[in-house]
Amino acid sequence: MSRFDENELDAEPDEREPLLVLADRLERERPVCAPGFRGELRRSLLDRLGAGASRPERLKALVFAYAASGLTMLAVAALGVGGIGPLAAG
Repeated sequence: MSRFDENELDAEPDEREPLLVLADRLERERPVCAPGFRGELRRSLLDRLGAGASRPERLKALVFAYAASGLTMLAVAALGVGGIGPLAAG
């Protein structure tokens, strides 16, 4: 974890030092999980990622459907701007 830039601290000069001391203390006393827990968590997450990383079935059909519906919405909006269609101004 990287330390914040002290120049970005938006505080009055008399408030700066206590805030910097607090930041140092929080960084020193930051709780860290046990290495065994972190290792087990990593393995568990990688197992889940590996099992569910396959492509959805009919991916091309989904992409086409999303693209077609997006283009249809753009066309309807363009017609509305032109004063035609269901979204016309009046």
